[in-house]
Amino acid sequence: METATIHIKNMVCNRCIKVVREELQRIGYSVDEIALGEATIHSDHKIDFNLINKILEENGFELIDSRQSRIIEKIKITVIEKIKEMAEGKPADFLFSDLLQEKLNLSYQYLSGLFSSSEGITIEKFIILQKIEKVKELIVYDELSLSEIAYRLGYSSVQHLSNQFRKITGLTPSHFKKIKDLKRNPLDRII
Repeated sequence: METATIHIKNMVCNRCIKVVREELQRIGYSVDEIALGEATIHSDHKIDFNLINKILEENGFELIDSRQSRIIEKIKITVIEKIKEMAEGKPADFLFSDLLQEKLNLSYQYLSGLFSSSEGITIEKFIILQKIEKVKELIVYDELSLSEIAYRLGYSSVQHLSNQFRKITGLTPSHFKKIKDLKRNPLDRII
């Protein structure tokens, strides 16, 4: 029996986990554990990484084969998960730099340099883009006021949120709310 832990790019939600699990099982692998960004699989035959990558790519994912790529993917997953928690009302009394250092056990300076050189934007810009996508989602759901959204996502004021929203989207939050047919972006495509 052969076992392997594979690292997977673009897994950003529970549906991603479901799709990856189903696809791996469909091609004959048992999935022992699966989480955002990785899966531990086993098989009675030799693991065919080329086939796995082909199947993953057909579904918008891909295998990650370098340590640096795995670190970058963990940064993205950590940011996305934390913003989701914040939007759900969990306390936002932390710094992303401290969170990432703690979660990845590497200096923020190293993480920041690696992320910027690989992705072409800073971690801070990635966080802003992710927050704005979450703001769009919350505006469309229309369950929270702009003031509640600003508070949950750690903005100092509604004005701060509005300014950042306008800078990124070119629209005010209220104008965005009026044109609900404006498409939101998939989280794995934000950069």
